Amino acid sequence: MPKLNVLVAGSTGYIGVQLVKLLNKHKYVNIKYLCGSSSVGKKISFFDKSLNSKRLPKIIKFNKNLLKDIDVIFTALPNGEAQKISQYINENNTLIDLAADFRLDSAKDYLKWYKLKHNAPNNIKKSIYALPEIKKNNIKSFKILGNPGCYPTSVLLPLIPLIKKKLISTKNIIIDSKSGYSGAGRGVHKKYENKNLYESISAYGVGFHRHNSEIQQELDRLKKGKVEFDFTPHLTPMFRGILSTIYIDLKKPNSIELINKELISFYKKKLFVKILKKNTFISTNDVINTNMCYISVCNTKRKDRIILLSAIDNLIKGGSGQAIQNMNLKFGFKENEGLQ
Repeated sequence: MPKLNVLVAGSTGYIGVQLVKLLNKHKYVNIKYLCGSSSVGKKISFFDKSLNSKRLPKIIKFNKNLLKDIDVIFTALPNGEAQKISQYINENNTLIDLAADFRLDSAKDYLKWYKLKHNAPNNIKKSIYALPEIKKNNIKSFKILGNPGCYPTSVLLPLIPLIKKKLISTKNIIIDSKSGYSGAGRGVHKKYENKNLYESISAYGVGFHRHNSEIQQELDRLKKGKVEFDFTPHLTPMFRGILSTIYIDLKKPNSIELINKELISFYKKKLFVKILKKNTFISTNDVINTNMCYISVCNTKRKDRIILLSAIDNLIKGGSGQAIQNMNLKFGFKENEGLQ
């Protein structure tokens, strides 16, 4: 099978570096171009010493002429940049965006949540919200894949099967998520320099975090109406990982066994989601450096309420690994190629 020629735009951020690490080990990928702005002329090993392979190109500035001989463009850029690149893609290109430019169904919602005008609204129609466990059968049909956000990945994977089967109440869902600081990018150190980043935990975006928009969109798509939830993210003094704690009301008291069985059944053939025995306590350490999502269903002191625990690595399952999983599905490789 011939190798895909790949371009990575935004290759020097935390998620970009992790993406290059994984792509470099993928047997059907040839990393042809690494692109950056302030890092032009540097080797990627400047940002991670393990990436010292002579096969890896030096970082160059992106220009549209590079796309002529490229199969896959990965964009790990600030919001607003992938939509610009999307206007240059040709019939042979697939664009996989790890930011938010193609996560929402409408330019109006994008403007509302990201305070940016979407400059490629026609391309939204050509894109898919590419949560692979849910959209696997549709991904091949699209040229633009919007990689889900890290928090939404940890939230949607446990909730979607249960809402789909109408097993839980769609009112008063409470989502408490905690992430390592790598999720905020390299600029996090300056942004939180007065917050004692490495020894404290901080709530942020309370009630209005941007990831509310894609969680709402994907859950409402199932119910064909509004799902009511509150989502609060927290920044923790660890580098990577997300743990989401989700409080839900049951439609029928004491139905935890049914909930657990449904999740096991739904994900039994999914390589990267593992449903643990009920009342298992999980941690981010269980999934670090993997493309896995671990989910556990737990009792509470109330018979009509349960807690879902969900853990992922934000840089892999919440970003680069999921992007490669989507590439594998798009091009017919084994789903776990490069992700074992």
